[in-house]
Amino acid sequence: MAWYDEAVFYHIYPLGLTGAPKQNDYSEPVHRMKKLIPWIDHMKEIGCSALYIGPLFESASHGYDTTDYRKLDSRLGDNEDLKEFVSRCHKAGIRVIFDGVFNHTGRDFFAFRDLQKNRESSAYRDWYCNVNFGGNNEYNDGFSYENWGGYNLLVKLNQRNPEVQNYICDTIRFWVKEFDVDGIRLDAADVLDFDFMKCLRRTANEVKKDFWLMGEVIHGDYIRWSNPEMLHAVTNYCLHKALYSGHNEHNYFEIAHTVRRLYEMGGNRPDGLGLYNFVDNHDVERIYTKLNNKAHMFPVHVLLYSLPGVPSIYYGSEFGIEGRKEWGSDASLRPELNLDDYRDAVRTNPITREIAALGRIRQSVKALSYGAYKELLLTNRQYAFAREWNGENVLVTVNNDDNDFTMTISAEGGERFIGGLAGTSVTAQNGQLTVTIKANSGEIWIPAAEGENPDFMKTPVCKAESGNIDTPACEEETDIADTRACEVESEMKDGAACEAESEVKDGAACGADSEMKDTLTAETESGMRQSEEQVSEESIEKKTGRLLKEAAGKSYEEMTVEELQEAILAKLASNGPVTDQMKRDVAENIWHDSLVNWIKSFR
Repeated sequence: MAWYDEAVFYHIYPLGLTGAPKQNDYSEPVHRMKKLIPWIDHMKEIGCSALYIGPLFESASHGYDTTDYRKLDSRLGDNEDLKEFVSRCHKAGIRVIFDGVFNHTGRDFFAFRDLQKNRESSAYRDWYCNVNFGGNNEYNDGFSYENWGGYNLLVKLNQRNPEVQNYICDTIRFWVKEFDVDGIRLDAADVLDFDFMKCLRRTANEVKKDFWLMGEVIHGDYIRWSNPEMLHAVTNYCLHKALYSGHNEHNYFEIAHTVRRLYEMGGNRPDGLGLYNFVDNHDVERIYTKLNNKAHMFPVHVLLYSLPGVPSIYYGSEFGIEGRKEWGSDASLRPELNLDDYRDAVRTNPITREIAALGRIRQSVKALSYGAYKELLLTNRQYAFAREWNGENVLVTVNNDDNDFTMTISAEGGERFIGGLAGTSVTAQNGQLTVTIKANSGEIWIPAAEGENPDFMKTPVCKAESGNIDTPACEEETDIADTRACEVESEMKDGAACEAESEVKDGAACGADSEMKDTLTAETESGMRQSEEQVSEESIEKKTGRLLKEAAGKSYEEMTVEELQEAILAKLASNGPVTDQMKRDVAENIWHDSLVNWIKSFR
């Protein structure tokens, strides 16, 4: 057991939250990090025990074009500001992990500047991938190089170079010594060299007890990245997609199927596969924006906090703010916020209130961190499962229908259960629990002896049940569809970001887990295979045959983007029917490195 196993994460994009300028003029530090100090108490108030913050270090624009790995971005302040902030978090019991952008650097990074100046004689010519002094680019460097995502602003590091490995590992040691950081989220981990990640894991094991490595991975078999030799956890884009589409389409089969597949990937053990769960982040649209029925914010978050994996809340989403990608920019996803505007949110905003209650439950109920997963009931609109730990079964029930629903589920290991959100007490009969789940809501049922309540419920806090406030401490009942604390208006600026970690993530198919239809029943899950969206294996083979023949004899790295896309479609077809959604997901992924890693993930 490590601290991260029981963590509830808060996620901050600091350049956005603090209102820093979009472009860095490298002038004197402006101490915007101090604006984040009040957010520490807010994190505690909503039940968060860890913070993922980044990018933090000197860069030219959005933070992912690093200029200096060992200097806080001057738009945020100086190293003393960051040191003080982490210290304050630790005093409040909050662990801190930084963004580690180790796949690429910006063009202002010292090694690239030396390469521009000294060309073939540069001591750093082998720090970058595929430098070609016979080529050129839009900056007229007189040479070309490999980049991330087709953007020459992001120059790909040669992670197999021992000098690069040593520099990055020394940077991690510096972060621990200077700032006492507790872990790193690896940007673009799905295109990092595997041996490089093993090197990072060895460094993590060296620098600090329970130092956590979490990686940004979109497609593929997550166990290839999250394992004892490499990363402790990966970003769970599979569940992210299932959570919003499963509610928008009234299709809990998609969510349950995704959970089963991931659980099996980890050997059907709760500790078999480390997952970082989220409903939105700095690269994808806000969950409040994505949900067709805003009341689904409640069951979505019950699942986020109770399914296997570590839950995370992206700053502002606990208030129900909007955030939509517009004009190719991520600016509206990363707004400046003033915490004073949300001072009473835990008391007055049902969304914030529920998330705070879920945070307390998650920190107090160990079964949600360590418990084995067992599906109990599944329909298009209702879903129930157990998390079993130390002989106790915590039961989770959700309902995405506009009507209340009464269900009976197995209640092994307990007779009396308390609803962690509403405080309702129910008693099992003959090993069965019958409960009524209100419309568009959910509940976490915690075993409790007669006359006892879970510890976290002994504090007189305001509790919410599916948007209906039913405790004396709360204010009047509030309609969830009207409870946004505020909608943040973000000024869009041309050229705000070249970072394109974008819609391809938002619609990740994660293999063949997507687009299960509303007409499914528990007995006819196989009916998915007859969807009108599917394309026959014969037509896929016919379509891909020409390109695959042309690609024969090539390594994956030598294939074109189109050849890789067709090869992935062929792999998917060999595993089962290929839906239109899966075809769109492949077509939208136009990044060569990501496609190479995706196809390599097939077994």
